[in-house]
Amino acid sequence: MGDYDHAPLLGLPRVATGVAHFLAEGPMWDPIRGRILWVDIMDGAVHQGRFAYGGAIEAEDTVAFPDTVGAVAVSSAGEWLVAGTRRLYVRDVDGGVTAGPELVDVEGRRFNDGKSDPAGRFVVGTKGPGDEQLVQVDLDGVTVLDDDLTLSNGLAWTRDGHTLYTVDTMSRRIHVRDYDPATGAVGVRRVFLEIKKGYPDGMTIDSDDHLWGALWGEGCVVRIAPGGRIVGRVDVPAPHVSCPVFADPDLETLVITTATQGLSPEDLSSHPLSGRLFTVKTGHRGIHPNLWAGTLQSSTPSLEEHT
Repeated sequence: MGDYDHAPLLGLPRVATGVAHFLAEGPMWDPIRGRILWVDIMDGAVHQGRFAYGGAIEAEDTVAFPDTVGAVAVSSAGEWLVAGTRRLYVRDVDGGVTAGPELVDVEGRRFNDGKSDPAGRFVVGTKGPGDEQLVQVDLDGVTVLDDDLTLSNGLAWTRDGHTLYTVDTMSRRIHVRDYDPATGAVGVRRVFLEIKKGYPDGMTIDSDDHLWGALWGEGCVVRIAPGGRIVGRVDVPAPHVSCPVFADPDLETLVITTATQGLSPEDLSSHPLSGRLFTVKTGHRGIHPNLWAGTLQSSTPSLEEHT
């Protein structure tokens, strides 16, 4: 049950950026521009960078939004869909930003991690006072998948799109369920894995349908086989590891975000690279990122009206 102490190491990560983020999260490969994107949630910013020599990432642009930014997705046309605090934003290819309707109307709740599903719907969770939600958002509105979570976090679909893994952080559980990409219908949610140490955060999946999950508080990313056994790990010199993703044109570079949030001065002294991004070649390859369908209803009702 979540034992990774004896899992083999899968490469030595190198620090890829020079800036320490408070809460770097949600890295994704933008195949339209050939760039790596990531967010700093509390700064309300989406960062864009390119790969340089030796696995370094050169930051090229930072785009600020009016509130927190939990996640970013990309459409085939190059648009960004950004999860703000209470609403979604669309940034067009010319840089114009359109705010969607308010979807979250509970005080202290905000959007957190989100990704496009294989058909281009946006699936996003919330973080807040409790009974958090995981929802699908598309042209038809909002569909609630879960409404009993402690903190909705990482998501990943298998290569065929018919299995969805999701993280509920504070319960230390990774869930799994059947998923129909054509309709968005989901099967019964089941516990896939319970983590013993640390808290599961963001995750991604490789071309062999193995999950890669960040363990907040443990300074590592673990590789998990489809049967639920932890079969490898990457140790990171930052305790608050938030999310991994496979990036670069060949999807062979694992990019890992970290945070300084919640670290004491003593922690930061012991782990001075906290908040940076890291890269590592693990010998494994990711799958092509799902792209957002590029449609969003302008009058989507709030989540509370769908519970």
